[in-house]
Amino acid sequence: MTSPRLPRRLLLSLVSVLALASLSTGLAQGAPAAPAAPVRAAAPAAPAPSTGPAAPAVSAAAVTFSDDFDGPAGAAVDGTKWQTETGDNVSNHERQYYTAGNRNAALDGQGHLVITARRENPGNYQCWYGRCEYTSARLNTAGRFTTTYGRVEARMKVPRGQGMWPAFWMLGNDIGQVGWPASGEIDVMENVGFEPSTVHGTLHGPGYSGSGGIGAGYTLPGGQAFADAFHTFAVDWSPEAITWSVDGVVYQRRTPADLGGRQWVFNKPFFLIVNLAVGGYWPGDPEGSTVFPQQLLVDYVRVTTNTGQPSGGPITGVGGKCVDVAGANTANGTPVQLYDCNGTAAQRWTVGADGTIRALGKCLDVASGGTADGTPVQLWDCNGTPAQQWAVPAARDIVNPQANKCLDATGGSSANGTRLQIWTCTGAANQKWTVTR
Repeated sequence: MTSPRLPRRLLLSLVSVLALASLSTGLAQGAPAAPAAPVRAAAPAAPAPSTGPAAPAVSAAAVTFSDDFDGPAGAAVDGTKWQTETGDNVSNHERQYYTAGNRNAALDGQGHLVITARRENPGNYQCWYGRCEYTSARLNTAGRFTTTYGRVEARMKVPRGQGMWPAFWMLGNDIGQVGWPASGEIDVMENVGFEPSTVHGTLHGPGYSGSGGIGAGYTLPGGQAFADAFHTFAVDWSPEAITWSVDGVVYQRRTPADLGGRQWVFNKPFFLIVNLAVGGYWPGDPEGSTVFPQQLLVDYVRVTTNTGQPSGGPITGVGGKCVDVAGANTANGTPVQLYDCNGTAAQRWTVGADGTIRALGKCLDVASGGTADGTPVQLWDCNGTPAQQWAVPAARDIVNPQANKCLDATGGSSANGTRLQIWTCTGAANQKWTVTR
């Protein structure tokens, strides 16, 4: 996005111990440099087995989150799905105070959530600039729901007027541990009032945050305004691509190749956020032409798995054992081993068109990018390096082209817990694999 948007910042008052998970979009004024590629340590020699069945793969088009906002007029949102943030937003110079309860976020009795921005201050709220001039609402699903991949969509009717800034977006669930922008941010839809016909979709991450985010805008034809009608805003999110659409019309697709070597931080859980801001660096402040109250109407929010991505299947090797992520652990450096086939997520692997082999949202990786015989393989954040590239020829080898070596069960063993490694290709049984696509 080329607009002079700065990061949305920490609210002065947050809700519950999940506060760090529900930080606003920015925690630092400038974007840090992209981190150097990690140095991978060798994984433990005696990996633990998987620890029992995980949930089966979700079938195509399964709904994993849905809120149609059905309920009586004036009712608050479902607290099992949403938490309400409170406070102002100093670092982005927004003018509103986000309130709790149902005064600024309530159902209308007709199947909509209505977020209302008002020029008022009934609670004598204090903002960064003094006594607050406006109230509004901001909701998130932190602690209630996260998703990794899928179709994330909302049908909404945005407000109109200078200074209005509605948004539907996502933050990495690890924001409390790694901060922003390392957590990543996916903006499904943002609109600023001075562009009534245009919405924006943007990615933010380390080295490409704030006004340096990677994104594009979509403009309605014929001078139509988004405030005139409901529109459906969506992203289709898979391990190596995120695609934005409005009313089913795709207007941009982003992959790691768009980041110029910077880190792709979108292979992990994210939570959802919907809010209506008033003022700020990007939209500018309301002016005399801005009419209050203004409303953001949300018909539904839904997350499904209909990305067209395979849910994965087993890779079996010597002794009929399955390639397995030890302990079903998603930590970087987790050993990859042989183990009795049990149908868990730790044994469901997806062979991607990009050359990766993935499970649990991460990639099969040659430790430290090594090429020597005996270099172990492990689970690691997908990063596009040659250490995570694999060829799967008809001969049933699984080859790392950088090393020109085969995936190999150490010592030819088929015992549970046998560590996998790369080794010079010999055609032996411990290098032959059956991949379920």
